[in-house]
Amino acid sequence: MADFGHRTGYDRNYARWRADPLAFWQDAAREVDWFEPPATTFDPAQGIYGRWFPDGTLNTCHNAVDRHVEAGHGDRLALIHDSPVTSRVRRFTYGELRREVSAMAHVMSDLGVRMGDRVIIYMPMIPEAVFAMLACARIGAIHSVVFGGFASHELAVRIDDATPKLVVSASCGIEPGRIVEYKPLLDEAVALAHHKPDRCLILQRPERTCALGPRDVDMAAAIEGARDRDVMPCAPVPATHPAYILYTSGTTGQPKGVVRDTGGHVVALNWSMRAVYGIEPGEVFWAASDIGWVVGHSYIVYGPLFAGCATVLYEGKPVGTPDAGAFWRVIDSHDVKVLFAAPTALRAIIRDDPDGLYLQRHDLSRFRFLFLAGERSDPHSVAWAEDKLKVPVIDHWWQTETGWAITANPAGLGLLPVKHGSPGVPMPGYAIDILSDEGEILPAGTLGNVAIRMPLPPSCLPTLWNAEARMRSAYLERFPGYYNTADAGILDEDGYVYIMARTDDVINVAGHRLSTGALEEVIASHPAVAECAVVGVEDPLKGQVPWGFVVRKATAGLSDAIEGEIVALVRERIGPVAALKTVLVVDRLPKTRSGKILRGTMQKIADGTEWKMPAAIEDPAALEAVTDTIAAHRARVTRSNGKEQA
Repeated sequence: MADFGHRTGYDRNYARWRADPLAFWQDAAREVDWFEPPATTFDPAQGIYGRWFPDGTLNTCHNAVDRHVEAGHGDRLALIHDSPVTSRVRRFTYGELRREVSAMAHVMSDLGVRMGDRVIIYMPMIPEAVFAMLACARIGAIHSVVFGGFASHELAVRIDDATPKLVVSASCGIEPGRIVEYKPLLDEAVALAHHKPDRCLILQRPERTCALGPRDVDMAAAIEGARDRDVMPCAPVPATHPAYILYTSGTTGQPKGVVRDTGGHVVALNWSMRAVYGIEPGEVFWAASDIGWVVGHSYIVYGPLFAGCATVLYEGKPVGTPDAGAFWRVIDSHDVKVLFAAPTALRAIIRDDPDGLYLQRHDLSRFRFLFLAGERSDPHSVAWAEDKLKVPVIDHWWQTETGWAITANPAGLGLLPVKHGSPGVPMPGYAIDILSDEGEILPAGTLGNVAIRMPLPPSCLPTLWNAEARMRSAYLERFPGYYNTADAGILDEDGYVYIMARTDDVINVAGHRLSTGALEEVIASHPAVAECAVVGVEDPLKGQVPWGFVVRKATAGLSDAIEGEIVALVRERIGPVAALKTVLVVDRLPKTRSGKILRGTMQKIADGTEWKMPAAIEDPAALEAVTDTIAAHRARVTRSNGKEQA
């Protein structure tokens, strides 16, 4: 690790953690409410690699809601539901939020849900989904959120793995231009699953109602009868009690359910809100994600509420609801101080509005920070946002498994100099090394496996649900003493981390290891490119060769020269070793609903190997269009080769 010195608050905090990790997290734990404060900060003998705060008891919902009401902040704004797809905005104070969550908790309890029972939440981006998550926490149930509209088979797999007593759902979700009926998908999933939930609690949305069966309970009627009951008390639970299970995206076969423990979750997220994001109680924070993903769990629902902020729950898209100014309208309307978004959302905005004309229609003078995570943030998009927004644009990196930032440029501790292409420096709790495939620590500036020294800090997964052996094999066995992130990257001489690709996306071209992220960075610098993806395709001579897929900006025109210009640009910046000769222009890149580009599936299609439609895909038509583009390219190559042979 580099020696950061003592130049900033970050340096002091990181050095303090390195000097005494237990004292550091003891201090952070004092900032949350405990029913029984922990006497032990960390016990290395418990669990797979140790457990945080093992003898403490607390409650997630109390820390998110009740403690603010009890401190006299019941009238403070807590939740803003902004729904351009329904043209509705709903707001809830902390006092109103407690009332709704208590009513939901009463209903769940009446339906037989007890501490430790699992509840699957299969809902759109609506307040009732947040109420359900917090109600589970209130009574000690373990929720597993599956984003609304997920395929029936995949939902059935999760029902069988989590064995929920209750499923909470809605009649439909609303996408731009269409209504997605959830109830038929849920019914099919229950029919497919071996485990059958006792009940399904269904919210009827006015845009499309559904017929209820013998297992189903009408949510509105049940909640209405529970609102006037005494406030349901928050159940004390051990700090090691699972707060939730979150299945990682793209899971097939036996699912991989990340477990989040209660105590570490509350402590780390509460600390991160002020230290990483620089947000204060009473201010508005917006994570533009989906509650089905880890960002939605950590920074739509829990983190902002732990910190006493107002959080925005957005039922819409970065473009198309109605236009590329949607994000700026939300920031202006609700006085958002900090936005957390995916780089893919930013690239979609740039594609449709490269000159930032929509941005000029809104007052963003009180907006402070834009944070990016979820995909690698290309320097071109970051520079665009810095120029247009006139605020720090902060890339940071973390995973479903960690639940909060591994690396960042911490706004609350004192910003460090920005290095485009880097998601910052390790946060307290994370000691990062770059390892060779043989497990040797590599020197600064060398591409290798990004690994985190054990033990992991609070809020990181203690295990996988019902899969302890898989936890060991997936994360801990390859590099003993480390957590294997499965990301490839570089650590520079100043301690900044560069995440270049998933280790599966590092391609080997004639013996040279190339990062797809480095290639994408060059391609994205072309003035006509809105976004891009690079995959490694099998080649009989070189082993693998890179293929580039690019989406043009809306103002870029239809020049046929772009492919050749990109090939020349990569040759100039990286060299002929890159061997990029194939560049395919597509209308849009296929992505998951969390904004991750489906590079692995695209690679399988390009290689001609067997593939299946990913369950978490946002737009199946985008993948079908890429498939057609690849097929057309293959046909052109075949015809060309035939002419050469003739």
